[in-house]
Amino acid sequence: MLTPPPSRTRADLAARLPDDQARAWFAEALADASRAATAPQGPPAADPAAVAEAPPAPAPGHPVWQSRFVTAGRHCGPDAADDVRTLLLIEARADTETLTRLYQEGSAPERRAVLLALPFLVDGPGAVPLVDDALRTHDTRLVSAAVGPYAAEHLPPHAWRHAVLKCLFTGVPPAAVADLARRAAGDAELARMLTALAAERTAAGREVPRDLRHALTLTGVLNEEP
Repeated sequence: MLTPPPSRTRADLAARLPDDQARAWFAEALADASRAATAPQGPPAADPAAVAEAPPAPAPGHPVWQSRFVTAGRHCGPDAADDVRTLLLIEARADTETLTRLYQEGSAPERRAVLLALPFLVDGPGAVPLVDDALRTHDTRLVSAAVGPYAAEHLPPHAWRHAVLKCLFTGVPPAAVADLARRAAGDAELARMLTALAAERTAAGREVPRDLRHALTLTGVLNEEP
């Protein structure tokens, strides 16, 4: 099930941008994305006047909004770039093929935005390979984005359990794992994995992190105290 787009995102995000120039760029980028979402499929009949006025596409066959997706950090600042890119993807109604290409070709911030947009755009497991790829990295911001609502809905149990452990290993807080309490409840295998990890740390003379104990408690499965 798709997650509804966040409310008041445009106005709230525009207010956070550093200056009027950034806000003007943001408005134009959203307009480009909106036009792409409603454009008819297939090449339309050429209108010479429209062609003369239209800005150049970033690459053959790629709409202008995708160029703006790439340059969002430069125009809107790094603090707002994630939200700007995510909103552009939602506004353009990017499909799984487009999301996959943008992820594969993108920088870490661009990949993060794709991951953040998944619950709003992909209704089904078609984008799970992108989540799997992010979870193989050691970039904690990518890992954090990967374990959001899309992963909670579509990541298979085995992969999801390892995603929880990846968060514990890399220091990503359990709060980043969407629906952790729901999916962990009654999960005996996750409890076993967490208990084993706690035992390894104890045997090595290392402290068992509070986050690990918290995740283990959420399973509700009785094990020996780590």
